[in-house]
Amino acid sequence: MDYFLSEDQQMIRDTARQIAEERIVPVRAELDEKEQFPTEIIKLLAQADMFGLFIPEEYGGLGKGAFELCLAVEELSRACLGVSTSYAANALGTYPILLFGTEEQKKKYLPDIASGKKLVAFGLTEANAGSDAAGIQTTATKSGTEYVLNGTKQWITNGGEADIYTVIAMTDKTRGARGASALIVEKGTPGFMFGKKEKKMGIRASATCELVFDDCHVPKDNILGRDGMGFIVAMKTLDQSRTGVGAQGVGVAQGAFEEAGMFARNRVQFEKPIISFQAIQHMLADMAIQIEAARALVYSVARYVDSGAKDITKDSAMAKTFATDVAMRVTTDALQVMGGSGYMRDYPLEKMMRDAKILQIYEGTNQIQRNVICQSLIKEFSRKK
Repeated sequence: MDYFLSEDQQMIRDTARQIAEERIVPVRAELDEKEQFPTEIIKLLAQADMFGLFIPEEYGGLGKGAFELCLAVEELSRACLGVSTSYAANALGTYPILLFGTEEQKKKYLPDIASGKKLVAFGLTEANAGSDAAGIQTTATKSGTEYVLNGTKQWITNGGEADIYTVIAMTDKTRGARGASALIVEKGTPGFMFGKKEKKMGIRASATCELVFDDCHVPKDNILGRDGMGFIVAMKTLDQSRTGVGAQGVGVAQGAFEEAGMFARNRVQFEKPIISFQAIQHMLADMAIQIEAARALVYSVARYVDSGAKDITKDSAMAKTFATDVAMRVTTDALQVMGGSGYMRDYPLEKMMRDAKILQIYEGTNQIQRNVICQSLIKEFSRKK
């Protein structure tokens, strides 16, 4: 389908596609096997101005939005979800600064982020605070002109690789979710260390590790918004970022579909290419339908986000949920089309299927997203008479 992209949008998509095909595809299997962070590819993306897509021009960015970010993320995900996760998580960590930072904070941090000089990570998840974000145990205690952080964050994407961390911690446990605050913590701050680096089923090129805070002193000027706004910062950030996860789903599904289609055209059984068999044709047709429907929804919601709409929670949850469910379904069916070959590491399908699973889990499980969607629907139904 033609989504009527502007010249700038076509250039962004084409640049990301070129990097994906020429620089990511040749090394994706090796990065996955070695569980190696894609440092050289990150540098290439920085040189291509990909890190500044959604950052305003006054802070060194290109002044685009969620839609343009989705275009880039989709193309990178078509090649490797591990690489695209490393890239997209940078935006996840940046949104709190972009949405809630003071002018001074934006001037200090955003130019280096936009240039790709410094990577960012988002520190929300803990052992007892996943879907239940209000279960955060990490504390930030006021002490003079500082906050003192203590606690551990778990499964943090870009952990150890990033230079800047936006961290959610409890400044007043007696207030529950309203007692959480958001702070900017820089790598190298005394008392800030990195713990276990996780060994994962998929997205192995992406670094995932613990953040450990042991009497880590952070200036009060590093707070985002004000005390007690941490939960709002986290939820508004995820509202913004979930279209990017949807774009990841579209990208990996597209990549899997193309692999399956090419294989079906060349694979001969019973003296015929298997693409001539109706069973295979129907599977490919269903994949194509699902991918295009997911792409249309993700693009539509991303444009809605960029319109400045206030209430985007339900829509971003829909885009994330639908597109990532499609990703899991399509990668599974694509592997089925390829049969035993798809199960082997000689082909990229087994990696795509392993990678796709995380999309239904991170940035809010799809079960939680359905809860979020239904809560919005209940409110809408209540307003109708």
